[in-house]
Amino acid sequence: MAHPHVFIDTGLEFIVDDAGNLTHVRVTWAYDELYSLFELEDRKLDQDGDGILSESEQAFLAGFDAQWIEGYNGDLVVRADGQIIPLSGPMEPTATTDNGRIVSTHLRAVEGEPVAAAALSAKAFDETYYTAYEVTRPVTVSSKLTCQIERTDPDIDGQLAQMRAFLLTLDANYDLEENDIPLVGESFATEIRVSCPST
Repeated sequence: MAHPHVFIDTGLEFIVDDAGNLTHVRVTWAYDELYSLFELEDRKLDQDGDGILSESEQAFLAGFDAQWIEGYNGDLVVRADGQIIPLSGPMEPTATTDNGRIVSTHLRAVEGEPVAAAALSAKAFDETYYTAYEVTRPVTVSSKLTCQIERTDPDIDGQLAQMRAFLLTLDANYDLEENDIPLVGESFATEIRVSCPST
């Protein structure tokens, strides 16, 4: 019930080649003010407190959130025809600040066979809901093709009501840590759908 702890405004850029295949996804994360403050203080950045990082500070901060453990999916699931698309780890990381918030970006490449961008689905979420991702920043497609973007926002109130109802069924001595906290993150995720014509 104490989750989430970190709040991230998310943006996505889908990069599609001339043949209509998805090649990369660029992800933008804008961290909440409190988390940003802790990170900047821990790294002794923005010592003058003006909320603006120098170029050297930006270079130092870049990639602070791109040191992923093996198997971590980057809290992003992209599917084509229902199948998860394998993506690389983070590349070309950047970081800056905007109104006291850390804003980072990273690029991920599609791995394996080419993937047609005719019917893509993407969700940014942490399955444990420790981090809450909200798609409030731009979602774009970079392509010479004319692509369509649709979004379906989750029923947050409905999902919370279901979670509360589930928790009320548990014994007061039930240990969520030992019995695994329900993985509810995807239920709170906005779904982005992208469709580009094939050539």
